Amino acid sequence: MSNVRERLTDALYGLAWTTVRKLPESVAVRLGRTIADVTWKQRGKGVQRLESNYARVVPGASPERLAELSRAGMRSYLRYWMESFRLPAWSEERIRRGVEVQDVHRITEGLAAGKGVVLALPHLGNWDLAGAWVTTKLEIPFTTVAERLKPETLYDRFVAYREGLGMEVLPHNGGSAFGTLARRLRDGGLVCLVADRDLSASGVEVDFFGEKTRMPAGPALLAQQTGALLLPAALWFDETPVMKGRVHPPIAVPESGTRQEKTSVMTQALADAFAMGIADHPEDWHMLQRLWLADLDPAGAPENRDPARASGKETP
Repeated sequence: MSNVRERLTDALYGLAWTTVRKLPESVAVRLGRTIADVTWKQRGKGVQRLESNYARVVPGASPERLAELSRAGMRSYLRYWMESFRLPAWSEERIRRGVEVQDVHRITEGLAAGKGVVLALPHLGNWDLAGAWVTTKLEIPFTTVAERLKPETLYDRFVAYREGLGMEVLPHNGGSAFGTLARRLRDGGLVCLVADRDLSASGVEVDFFGEKTRMPAGPALLAQQTGALLLPAALWFDETPVMKGRVHPPIAVPESGTRQEKTSVMTQALADAFAMGIADHPEDWHMLQRLWLADLDPAGAPENRDPARASGKETP
């Protein structure tokens, strides 16, 4: 059954990439919104988890407010997918005018000074579109990592898709990934990392919206070891077709402390910057998985924070 499910998933993604890209943009927008609303009404595990996560981001929100947020969140999430399926067919001009980023000079000036730059962002907005904009509008190549997906053919699809947008993609679980990223930075290059969720189970513990979670140590370690700038960023949607973004000031490497202590301080600063962007645009944070330690350890999860658990339903 597992193999059948994996093959079906791969086939559905392949169908979406070949079909959705051919749709007129207005039709794709309506289709994405329709799928989002139907999915939201079904109250599946992903929607329940999204709502539970929003309860941390918007403390004290009523059930009605959380429902509004989760509906907007699913629409934002489907906008991400509809745009991503269509991106390979977008013209360079469409990509250039599809994104507006405040304080992008922090990236360009850092690179012009001969320093590498680590651009770290949460699962906000459409990070693939942002990457295509960086390679097309700014004409800056960059390196990133991708989580290993099953089946392998699906992972290969995502790698080919992102490489087609001008990115160099390394496997997340590859032992040589960190070394390759460090070399790119020492050569004065750009590395972009989605860094609000630890996939290794050995990340740095941080305080995030008043509770503990773990985030990857990689961005802080890379900045320490290579002298690269560490820049947090945020992305969000509004009612226009143009995605918005902001690059925050660099996170400094502490002058004293062990490597572990410096990494902890820097990762907490990164988490604080992420929280700022997420709090401003919670509906564009596509976190449909467990994130906080209390949820990763269900025995310690506060019952009143998880609408799904309170109703006796399982969450992913």
